[in-house]
Amino acid sequence: MIRNLFAFIFKLLGWSLDGSFEPQPPKFIIIVAPHTSNWDFPLGIMVRRIARINRTKFLGKSQLFKFPHGFFFRALGGYPVERTKFNNIVDAVVDIFNRKEQFSIALAPEGTRSKVDRIKTGFYHIAKKANVPIILVGFDFTRKKVVIKEPMYTSDNILNDFKHIIDFFSTIKGKNPELGVDKVLLGKMKTHLEK
Repeated sequence: MIRNLFAFIFKLLGWSLDGSFEPQPPKFIIIVAPHTSNWDFPLGIMVRRIARINRTKFLGKSQLFKFPHGFFFRALGGYPVERTKFNNIVDAVVDIFNRKEQFSIALAPEGTRSKVDRIKTGFYHIAKKANVPIILVGFDFTRKKVVIKEPMYTSDNILNDFKHIIDFFSTIKGKNPELGVDKVLLGKMKTHLEK
């Protein structure tokens, strides 16, 4: 029922899916970009239902999931991460992947709606440590398409992997294109990755 409603609204707004999540791996990370607008979140909630990836979560600090807001964030697909148990968020999420037989999360690699000169690398290190594929998803507001790429696994060449990721997102225009990851330069990423 909800899926049909979301599919109707999605189509009414002129949007379509380009690609799919089938066959669906038992564990995976979705990175969604560019994240340039508040409209990205409701669009993502609709796509999650329409594309039948209902179990895919987004991460939030554990405090958000306490009374009285906890029910709301869980209902939207939030998953609490307890940062105090681990040195960093990467280890916390890898632990979740290792404990579960099926688990998937969606992350925005920019980490903000503001302009960035490089994307965050946490998702990549999670995927490598947990040995799960990354699925690239672009919200292209120019063409009104949600573009879904086939799963990719990390390799031994982090620069080539990020070139593939940046090349894909460079073709996607967000709601506010001047803030998008298409402006991210591989050279700046290389400097960051080599630190």
